Amino acid sequence: MNIQDPSRTLFGGGYPELWRRTGLVGAPARAAACIFAGVFLLAVGWLYRLLFAPLELLRGADEVGYIAEDGRSRAQAANEVRRRRKTGELPPVYPNGWYRVFDSHMLERGDVKSVTILGQQVAVFRGQEGKAYVVDAYCPHLGANLAVGGRVVGGCIECPFHGWQFRGEDGKCVKIPYADKVPEFAKVRCWPSCEINGQVLVWFHCDGLEPSWRVPEQSEITRGEWVYRGRTEHFINAHIEEIPENAADIAHLAHLHTPGIVSGVDLRYTNSKTWEFIRHDWKVEWKPEPEPNLHCSQMLVKHALTVFGRHWPLLDLDVLARQVGPGVVFLLFEHNFLGRGVIMHCVTPVEPLLQCVSHTIFYQSSIPPLVPKFILRAECIQFERDVMIWNNKTYISKPMLVKEDSAIQKHRRWFSQFYSENSPRLRYQHDTLDF
Repeated sequence: MNIQDPSRTLFGGGYPELWRRTGLVGAPARAAACIFAGVFLLAVGWLYRLLFAPLELLRGADEVGYIAEDGRSRAQAANEVRRRRKTGELPPVYPNGWYRVFDSHMLERGDVKSVTILGQQVAVFRGQEGKAYVVDAYCPHLGANLAVGGRVVGGCIECPFHGWQFRGEDGKCVKIPYADKVPEFAKVRCWPSCEINGQVLVWFHCDGLEPSWRVPEQSEITRGEWVYRGRTEHFINAHIEEIPENAADIAHLAHLHTPGIVSGVDLRYTNSKTWEFIRHDWKVEWKPEPEPNLHCSQMLVKHALTVFGRHWPLLDLDVLARQVGPGVVFLLFEHNFLGRGVIMHCVTPVEPLLQCVSHTIFYQSSIPPLVPKFILRAECIQFERDVMIWNNKTYISKPMLVKEDSAIQKHRRWFSQFYSENSPRLRYQHDTLDF
């Protein structure tokens, strides 16, 4: 049997004599096979991520909403805006309520994470029994950061400096390795927290009061009928109230969000004639809820899509946006063809004028992942248009409104319930915290 060397077929000739002397016979064929296998694996990986893996878009603080010109970097442009922007007469910067720390799957048993929230450093850890705890980051002994090198021991967190152990449920110190007795006053502040809807949340009240309401459970998530399909994260340079107020600013939808998502997020180009063939139409109503849910409000959204002037009913979408307190919104989707799901829209203050906004999507497990990932991506594009506004605007405490803007004042009155007499206010501008 005469078996030809594959390189003769592939490359049209025999091996050079040098290859034979150096033992490289068959090298071109092997190299081609390796290249082909590598390309194939990359394609399979890309296809898997596209079709099955959760979508995760995590934007840095300077990545969205700033215009970098004249050779400046985006970070330089962002810092210039922060320094020169007029802040306006701001409401208190940290409303009372529940705030997302992060998604549950980001904290495994025995994990410890350092988090900045509401202008403070906290240590978040999951005990060996599976419960998540949030405590002040700094050890009251000599100030070591419990989240930097600290470890979980049972339901406690151990200080990396001297080994003091603090119980997660109440913050009390239960062990000092070199002391015979633990003083009663040895404890670290423990933040009220809960874990619900696949998220770890903390309660903040400026006067230290206990929670007066709870974030409702989305039963489809708890039962596993809706599964995690991805999240986005943005940092926004604005007052926290600016973000939920968009729900009552009905007029901005027609102007800012009517251009199709294909026109992108840069507001200088979204109204380009190139993309006029595709338009989003919105009908919106915002209203607060009555007793016993005065801390909740609703925005009813009806979305329609027109392409070349023709309405496409298949892509009509009804959304119920239910806000629970100052920092949590349930965006509930329902569609005859695309199925049902929810985007958890959460706003968490990092510092007075820096908000971390996340969108976490859970969707019917029977619906192909590509559908919720597309919904989340479309939501991200529309949201980033707002980011460009928020990052560069000032807060006007007494805005010039027309009667069609009446919902904005209603929203401000509703949101004011989350402020107390002692709610912290911005006293000065942090000019040194550059991105």
